[in-house]
Amino acid sequence: MPADVKSKLGLLEEELKKASADIKWVEHNNIHLTVKFLGSVNEEDISMIVNIMQEICKKYKPFNLEIKGIGMFPVTRHPRVLWVGAEADEVIESLQREIEQGMTKVGIKEEDREFNPHLTLGRFKTTKGKEALLNIIDLHKKDSFGILNVSSIALMRSDLSPSGARYSRVAEVPLG
Repeated sequence: MPADVKSKLGLLEEELKKASADIKWVEHNNIHLTVKFLGSVNEEDISMIVNIMQEICKKYKPFNLEIKGIGMFPVTRHPRVLWVGAEADEVIESLQREIEQGMTKVGIKEEDREFNPHLTLGRFKTTKGKEALLNIIDLHKKDSFGILNVSSIALMRSDLSPSGARYSRVAEVPLG
């Protein structure tokens, strides 16, 4: 992630923390855009997953994502995720749709819900401080936090621990 985007998101997070909402914040190095969550995967399927990613990614040229807007999932009344949006016309949606369909070849089900490209900033533990947080979100809901150049996608492994997820790169596949 470019330094200017990290900096702007850091400033946003500082402001959001003033609401004293009950949120577990994502470490800055762990902020990412999930194209497809795979869940538990058998080691023997990894090479096939990477091959599928390579076949799909070679059809796409590198593109830009604008990090823009802020909100909560799934609904404001009972939020679970605090996010900033990622916009790239239809490129990211098309790439995600192909990855989604491609992963069915290794037995990974397609998601029922619509893809909403975003970066997770934090996860709600409770709704404490939500109203104050909504006021800050309202001030920034149309703000742009910068541009990310996407030239590859990565297959990531996440290991969960009490201190949060630790991510490691399994494979990186270039676009184009």
